[in-house]
Amino acid sequence: MKQIENKTLRTLTEYGLITFSIWIMVVGIYFFKFPNNFAFGGVTGLATVISALTHWSASQFTTIVNTVLLVLGFLFLGRSFGVKTVYASVLMSVFLYILEKVCPISGPLTKEPLLELIFAILLPSVGTAILFNIGASSGGTDIIAMILKRYTSFNIGTVLLLVDVTGVIIAYFVFGPETGLFSSLGLMAKSLVIDDVIENMNLCKCFSIICDDPAPICDYIIHGLNRSATVYEAQGAFSHHKKTVILTTMKRSQALKLRNYIRNVEPSAFVLISNSSEIIGKGFLAS
Repeated sequence: MKQIENKTLRTLTEYGLITFSIWIMVVGIYFFKFPNNFAFGGVTGLATVISALTHWSASQFTTIVNTVLLVLGFLFLGRSFGVKTVYASVLMSVFLYILEKVCPISGPLTKEPLLELIFAILLPSVGTAILFNIGASSGGTDIIAMILKRYTSFNIGTVLLLVDVTGVIIAYFVFGPETGLFSSLGLMAKSLVIDDVIENMNLCKCFSIICDDPAPICDYIIHGLNRSATVYEAQGAFSHHKKTVILTTMKRSQALKLRNYIRNVEPSAFVLISNSSEIIGKGFLAS
């Protein structure tokens, strides 16, 4: 029963994060990206261009394309098509529709395009990073990537980059060089921001603790922080005194507690702390 409850809670947490992530992305897209005609970022980037060339709004085009891609996903990928991706894609269309009806906008919120570009990059990037971190995506061109991965040998990253670059190039001709340059800047910054956000979300602290009495420290790690550690014997090169080395890894909030605890319990302990955003194993990333 407890295992079922934990699984249910984990599922609810994941879908809550997906909902929050999509909302962040939609706010950045609807209020900052669409009004300024920033043409980077897959389907929503192309939507800004299509909206200028047709009578469709960018939100309508995004909804239509996402729906078509969802259908293609079901046709080509079947059951392996991620439920989280379907939920995120549908939710994005719903949120865009609601904002278009409840809060219609006819132009940029401010007269500072660079400021708006920052939010057009930052908000969707944070949302995307959260989705990637829990194994989901917002659909769109990611669905094309899934299909290509299964049925072709194309370099998926290159294909997705070409989609983004195509939107940016068209923006130069449709909206002029200023908007085209802003879109180019957004395209270059987007991937860097996403990678940086994901790395910071997964950042952990790795401890190498060299001490005389490992018992209280290990006890605190196990019972106080609910983590584990590896312990082995060592010897000082100069003094030849016997030492114990404790290796452990944990989240940043736990690391601060452990550092303060060691300072109080054994101030003479030698502690090396390093950062890592890729740790594979139980309690961290799946192996």
